[in-house]
Amino acid sequence: MRDARARPRRVLVTGATGNVGHALLRRLAREGVAVSGVARRVPRPEDSPAARARWHAVDIARDWAAPALREAMDGVDAVVHCAWQIQPSHDEARLRATNVDGTRRVAQAAVAAGVPHLVHLSSVGVYAPGRGERVGEDWPTTGVASSRYSRHKVAAERVLDEAEAASPGTVVTRVRPGLVLQADAGAEISRYFLGPLLPVALLGRLRLPALPLPPGLAVPVVHADDLADALWRALTARLPGGLNVAADPPLGPDDLARALGARRAAPLPLPALRALAALTWRLRLQPTSEGWVDLAAAVPLLSTRRAVLELGWSPSVSAQQALADLVAGLQRGTGTGTAAMRPRRLLSGRYESTS
Repeated sequence: MRDARARPRRVLVTGATGNVGHALLRRLAREGVAVSGVARRVPRPEDSPAARARWHAVDIARDWAAPALREAMDGVDAVVHCAWQIQPSHDEARLRATNVDGTRRVAQAAVAAGVPHLVHLSSVGVYAPGRGERVGEDWPTTGVASSRYSRHKVAAERVLDEAEAASPGTVVTRVRPGLVLQADAGAEISRYFLGPLLPVALLGRLRLPALPLPPGLAVPVVHADDLADALWRALTARLPGGLNVAADPPLGPDDLARALGARRAAPLPLPALRALAALTWRLRLQPTSEGWVDLAAAVPLLSTRRAVLELGWSPSVSAQQALADLVAGLQRGTGTGTAAMRPRRLLSGRYESTS
């Protein structure tokens, strides 16, 4: 169980203006922790809980970020690395500069600053295909090759391997959640994955007889607040290694269909969905490439036995409730005052990148 002596007093969070980072800031504020936030665009001072944090404007994709990160980490008890870039989805070099090279800069700065604990927000997407399998943290972390997101998550964990080898005294935690949902992320998730052509305000309100979805789909998810709770428990325990975080049961096709306003799911062959995603992505009609379809079809289910037994963690929000919360946020265009989660206007009939 947790060791109270390891309770951190100062924590630095990268990507602190995004979906998970913002939820973690809320939790750290309740715990009375002194927080430093790292983001490319510092939020407005009136945005709570951002108002309580000390902010550093750093773009971790840039070479100059290394000394800035090292300075920002001076004296902190832990670093939680949440920064990640999903858009622009047609520019892999730009995404890799943040997701892989940026992770390397964060890890190297943490080692150089002597930070005792580095927590990295990884993903179920780091795991090798295992559809229908419920896997623990020892499942192979070789990812899904056709998914850029998965490849980058795998590469980022290899960076952590390097950091651990360079600094055996640094505790490294790799938190691997399912899809992270909350109402406040409605506008952000709409931009990242749906684009302007889908009338998100009508989600859950149109009464359709059926919604075409691939049969057998099982999506592990977790509410952002429950993930923030798991992160906090991992921080106080200084838990090394991997940590799966997800609510049970996972979302199935009928769950998704009902949440989006249909009575049930209708079988849609996976190749058809993949082809549709590929075509519309290449035409820049929506921002989700076929790699995301491959990832959703291949990822395993997550065993959270370690989180339960070693941290005493359990989700307070079911997967179905988390999805309902997100759909409500999508309908309202809910966001926060941070740049990453602020609702945006559409530009020229296409989705606007927020990264």
